Amino acid sequence: MAKESYHGPLERVDDCCWRIPKSYKPGMRVDGLIFADDRLLEQIKGDQAPEQVANVAFLPGIQHASLAMPDIHWGYGFCIGGVCATDPNEGGVISPGGVGYDINCGVRLVRSNLFYRDVKQHIRPLVEELFRQVPTGVGKSGRYHFKAKELKHLLSEGSSFLVGRGLGTARDLEYTEAHGRLDGADPDAVSDRALKRGEDQCGTLGSGNHFLEVQIVDHVFDETAASAFGLEKDMVCVMIHSGSRGLGYQVCDDALMALRKAPEKYGIELPDRQLVCAPVYSPEGEHYIAAMRAAANFAWCNRQLLMQQAREVFATVFGRSWQELQMNLVYDVCHNIAKFEEHTVSGKRKKVWVHRKGATRAFPPGHPEMPQQYMKIGQPVIIPGDMGRASWVLTGQLGSMEKTFGTTCHGAGRAMSRTAALKDAAGRRIDKELLSRGVIAMAQSHKGLAEEQPKAYKNVDDVVDVVHRAGLSHKVARMRPIGVIKG
Repeated sequence: MAKESYHGPLERVDDCCWRIPKSYKPGMRVDGLIFADDRLLEQIKGDQAPEQVANVAFLPGIQHASLAMPDIHWGYGFCIGGVCATDPNEGGVISPGGVGYDINCGVRLVRSNLFYRDVKQHIRPLVEELFRQVPTGVGKSGRYHFKAKELKHLLSEGSSFLVGRGLGTARDLEYTEAHGRLDGADPDAVSDRALKRGEDQCGTLGSGNHFLEVQIVDHVFDETAASAFGLEKDMVCVMIHSGSRGLGYQVCDDALMALRKAPEKYGIELPDRQLVCAPVYSPEGEHYIAAMRAAANFAWCNRQLLMQQAREVFATVFGRSWQELQMNLVYDVCHNIAKFEEHTVSGKRKKVWVHRKGATRAFPPGHPEMPQQYMKIGQPVIIPGDMGRASWVLTGQLGSMEKTFGTTCHGAGRAMSRTAALKDAAGRRIDKELLSRGVIAMAQSHKGLAEEQPKAYKNVDDVVDVVHRAGLSHKVARMRPIGVIKG
């Protein structure tokens, strides 16, 4: 399915948006809207992701439109880059496919008082030490182990559980989306198998597209916002991309099994069984939400511990404490989650379940969920690219609230499947190619680097340009990688 091209209707709304009319398929409750320019649209039509945008429009209680960001590509149920808001008071549903297997996969950005001139002679030993100290790879266990009782506290309390044990600061919580904790998480809704998988994986990077990168601020586009975020040109930053590991995967897998018969039970007709769902106000829906929230809390803890390990490595390599190096968290944002938020729909304020599947929250200036320091600037939006080009920091804009339920893109988006990327990389050394670009890359296998080679992704600059022009988020700074570790 993912290899087929899309041949359905796409009507131009403006230079950055295209419509799939709800007349396309009987059963669509709303239009589909895809944010993209002409160049990206040609890539987007290369798989069935637009068809998935149309399919999501069938979900009961869906509001406004089925949405997709410019980094859209085919995924399980929802496309990656898909956004959907449902109103539980109108029979709205919750769908695990709208969150994904890696619940609360997300990104955090850490700044420092180091500049490129300070680190350029130390990059290789720094990356090597990060690779030694930060666990990477499939199923890899780490230095932190949480038995069932402790793990349940972690799932319920989120990052505050770790901060209370000296593994972070109160400031870390303030600069994490939702303060690193979703209320209503129920560890008892998480299966024993999921708990077992999470025992020794908190504080581990994982595999696939997860990474820890040392980056340099390459260009500043908005001096005021960059200053508020503590960023300057040539500054050294650390970007961490990971999620809920095996625990989150198991929570999703358990939910998909538990919800198999829910659509039939509640009279919900779906064009794709991967969109399996249940009404928010149903035992099945409430059980998934409670477990999903617990997995989200685990993911925030995972990134908190990854950050702590990176801080310790920097302290070792540069001979100063991380506090002296001012390795402060700029922000942490999740991009695989469903959250209950208040939005204006057709002029009416209402609480809706916003599914973000490979999409990032982008709240504007003045939003009450902002740290005070960012209140006049807006939420930092962290957009990773690929290992060879760039990543971005943007800030949320009012347009996101008007058009996309406070949402923007989450990355560059794949342009090539992992299988195709492996085939393309045959006989090549991706690590040596990256080194020629000034990037030291270390991974558990050449296969991992081949699957994630820069060519496998769209150009993140093109994706970011669309959300900037569409008024969803505003360019602040661009970072280039100089060192990366992966699974």
